[in-house]
Amino acid sequence: MSFLDENFLLETPLARQLFHESAAPLGIIDYHCHLSPRDIAEDRQFANLTEIWLDGDHYKWRALRAHGIAEKYITGAASPWEKFQAWAATTPHTLRNPLYIWTHLELRRYFDIESLLEESTAEQIWNEANARLQTRELSARGILRKMKVEVVCTTDDPADPLIWHEKLAKETPSTKVLPTFRPDKAFAIARPECFRDWCEKLGVTANQDTDTFEGFLTALQKRHDAFHALGGRLSDHGLERCFIGECDEARARAIFDKVRAGEIPDAVEQELFGNHMMFFFARLDAEKNWTKQLHLGPLRNVNAKLLAQVGADAGCDTIGDFPQAQALAGYLGRLARENCLPRTILYNVNPADNYVFGTMAGNFQEGPGAGKIQYGSGWWFLDQEEGMRAQINALSNLGLLSHFVGMLTDSRSFLSYPRHEYFRRILCAMLGEDVATGRLPDRLDYLQRLVRDVCYDNAARYFGF
Repeated sequence: MSFLDENFLLETPLARQLFHESAAPLGIIDYHCHLSPRDIAEDRQFANLTEIWLDGDHYKWRALRAHGIAEKYITGAASPWEKFQAWAATTPHTLRNPLYIWTHLELRRYFDIESLLEESTAEQIWNEANARLQTRELSARGILRKMKVEVVCTTDDPADPLIWHEKLAKETPSTKVLPTFRPDKAFAIARPECFRDWCEKLGVTANQDTDTFEGFLTALQKRHDAFHALGGRLSDHGLERCFIGECDEARARAIFDKVRAGEIPDAVEQELFGNHMMFFFARLDAEKNWTKQLHLGPLRNVNAKLLAQVGADAGCDTIGDFPQAQALAGYLGRLARENCLPRTILYNVNPADNYVFGTMAGNFQEGPGAGKIQYGSGWWFLDQEEGMRAQINALSNLGLLSHFVGMLTDSRSFLSYPRHEYFRRILCAMLGEDVATGRLPDRLDYLQRLVRDVCYDNAARYFGF
């Protein structure tokens, strides 16, 4: 088997059959990503590989820094060609990092380039890929068609007026593009001035005064309604962990008023307010039959110097070691008691929490639909082969893999869709290994159905876009 040939990762004949016949032909439902709806609405034509491949990619930025590349060539003022040269020089040093596979998969799947990226091939690859990027096949919408992406769910702030989603909703693009409600700034009250500015922006977008707590909640509900009207059916929260403690509306109102007056809330007040808001959002989701996503565990922006120099999402986040079980159980348990627990997907970024999240999902399953509470795919630092295998194994041991809604990109790049192929190959490889070692029966009908369900059909049924 040679590097990235048609059967890479597929060591058994059955794995190859499952992938090529059942998985590979399927479309993609990308139910969580960070693509720009503006780029899709305007059908952006990217000028060069740096624009589409390196800008905003904190995975590559981390590798570049680890290789000793100066920040000028990562997020700084260097030219697009100079930044690409830096990545080409770094790529051979990423052997055994998933970036090496992803880089060359993307060169092959989008540009039909099979050369290895290195300093000696950089100019040729740059010229060939840039020429292809000027074709309609590799515009933003062209890429989505090429990769058989049927649904894209972007990640959007409630204060965003969603003008690009409104434009897309008036068209009939081959890929359905839907907003996802990400209201994390609604409980970011540690910095009163920033919170107040965000509330003002929210109020303008919702056409609702947000000076009072009641007005603030009304504005959020109006925006939730607006997302729903544009086809949004998911919310998302990125937290270190769920908030602890119960907070009634009177206490939440008092904390809101304190923050709006410019006072900094203490740690307990931040927890209580966050807790109250998370219950508020869950009720909105449940009322509209949405799916809630909980991304838990990262410790963000740990390099204060880089944060000041570059800003957030610069590649200086890490896996946090926050205790998850008690707070998550309390949150889901209260929602279940009050009959307002929506469909929920749990994602952990700390691999030590695999079995915590896997067992937590099983605590709150209920019909009539299967797999109401999902243990989500390997996320962020875990969306590589070892992380995916560990997540699939934990879910298989603790729940029902057969109802898993499968992979997503969680990416800002239009070139990330081969990650679905990567996941599908890994899944088929694992099933082939299990049959070869007698762990699963050699029932092709069972296995084909499992592959189709996990790679596509479960997501189509679960989200109901």
